[in-house]
Amino acid sequence: MAITPTVIKAERREEFGKGSARRLRRDGKIPGVLYEKGVDNVHFAVDRIEMTAVVRNEGTNAIVELEVDGDKLLSMVKHIDQNVLSLEIDHIDLLGIKRGEKVTVEVPVVTEGEAADGAVVLQENEVVEIEIDALQIPDELTVSIEGKEIGDQIFASDITLPEGATLITDPETLVVNVTFEQVDEELEAAAAEVEEGGAEAGADADETVEIADGGEGDEGASE
Repeated sequence: MAITPTVIKAERREEFGKGSARRLRRDGKIPGVLYEKGVDNVHFAVDRIEMTAVVRNEGTNAIVELEVDGDKLLSMVKHIDQNVLSLEIDHIDLLGIKRGEKVTVEVPVVTEGEAADGAVVLQENEVVEIEIDALQIPDELTVSIEGKEIGDQIFASDITLPEGATLITDPETLVVNVTFEQVDEELEAAAAEVEEGGAEAGADADETVEIADGGEGDEGASE
């Protein structure tokens, strides 16, 4: 579907380094860089809440118009660095793009429907890579597993792509594999041994209790 880019106001950064980045983050901002072929890099800072909302709602392929010094720069989220503890965005890289330009992106693949009874659906690959108009990037690609039986497989080439998109992932890449429930015989045998050992231990404990009870009875009788 066509994308209407979110406009994000940014301020140009003139200071760099860890100290400057820490000060920006302390003020609720995210430092970032916009890269574009043939154009000088744009170092900027944006409001953390605004940018986090865009990434959260539109994904890592989000398209934004970065407004810097009155200019609106069309760009795509290319990479984010997150704090390992807070998971807040610490830094963001944007890729400058032009309207009508095609980009290569990874798009999540999701399944819909129910496979046949007894079949187990394994998703071997969560994403496929496609080339598509930057303003037509889908949120996800859907494949149907309705009625799929054991032995059925879905490859990258089987996925229906949006109009104008080209598959970059190897067409023979296995995306969904419909199989049967596999039993780990060694694991089951080990579990059986543990269960049997537990039962034997319980039996031995019962026998010990019985012997002890019997011994106390004899001593009481002799007294």
